[in-house]
Amino acid sequence: MAKDIWYGGLDPEIDYVLPDAPGDPEMREGVSLWLFEENGEFALPRVGLDAVGGQWNSRRCDMNVAFRDGRVLRQSKHMSAVSPKGGDGRDRVIGAGSLRFECLEPFRKWRVSFEEELYEGSVQEQIRGDFRLFADSAPDVSHALVPVKFEAELTMAAPAWTQDYRGDALDRLSEGDRIDAGLMGYGWRIEQTFNAVGELVVGGEARAFKATGDRVHRQSVRPMGAFRGHCWQAANFSDGRAFGLCIYPPREDGSTYNIGYICQDGRMYPAKARGDQAAWLRKIMPSGDDVAVELESELGITRIEGITALSTFHMTNPGMKGMNNQQGGVRYTWDGVSAYGMIERSSPAELCEVQA
Repeated sequence: MAKDIWYGGLDPEIDYVLPDAPGDPEMREGVSLWLFEENGEFALPRVGLDAVGGQWNSRRCDMNVAFRDGRVLRQSKHMSAVSPKGGDGRDRVIGAGSLRFECLEPFRKWRVSFEEELYEGSVQEQIRGDFRLFADSAPDVSHALVPVKFEAELTMAAPAWTQDYRGDALDRLSEGDRIDAGLMGYGWRIEQTFNAVGELVVGGEARAFKATGDRVHRQSVRPMGAFRGHCWQAANFSDGRAFGLCIYPPREDGSTYNIGYICQDGRMYPAKARGDQAAWLRKIMPSGDDVAVELESELGITRIEGITALSTFHMTNPGMKGMNNQQGGVRYTWDGVSAYGMIERSSPAELCEVQA
């Protein structure tokens, strides 16, 4: 596979981190990952950090751990920034408190670690609204805190899927497309599937693991006023194939933001989700929802089966304009090959039926 396609059209140096606060107080640097133990025993369905220019030294950190039996560990709070300098003096670290993401090699290897106390509950409690925890709200003190330590090294499994909404690329968009691009972020965004090895320690009990997942690195401004929901899915497979998609509900005229890719035989194929087959969030259930993917590309129609598992729910999420929000895992099957991958989706509460 040619080395340059790994960068998705971006400068490889861009995958390092900002050394200082950007001049624009609305500009943010964000990093996040979705990680799935290879046998589906547990998942980290989003560990994320957002550093915003206007409050650069106080960073929002979100951590979710989900287990096969429905147990959920969660924390969401602001923590103090750490130095961006790696051991060699390069700006390769973005972190807050004990949460630390480090770029070991741009577009190739990252390392992540944290050691925090997380609140312990269940996905059923989240669905009932009894386990709600958001960084900008008072903490949920009705649940016990459990010490959690996590570290993993991520090796990218497929080339980067990038969105570059800067300068001329942004100017060429129609007004509707420009608004929707803003929901992804005015700036640049990297998304890349990975394989990982690491260790998770919960309450003193350690387990080494192998995993797959999806990571994001972005520097952008994100005006969310036009947000109307979304469906985002991605996974990579043991045979080297991977896919990703993000689609928003249609506007009144039927148009929408709909982007995706298929990685197959060392090539990246631009793709779109079949809108009538999108897995919109309509059923609120811990697992078992059918979220099959159909992607249109020059390969034709590619269908990937999917059943939800390892879910977390954030009901009436203030960060999603009060919508219901699912961040979880899916067991995907593509031509008989199965792997765990990610799903994040949100919908207005009135469109969702609780089936827990």
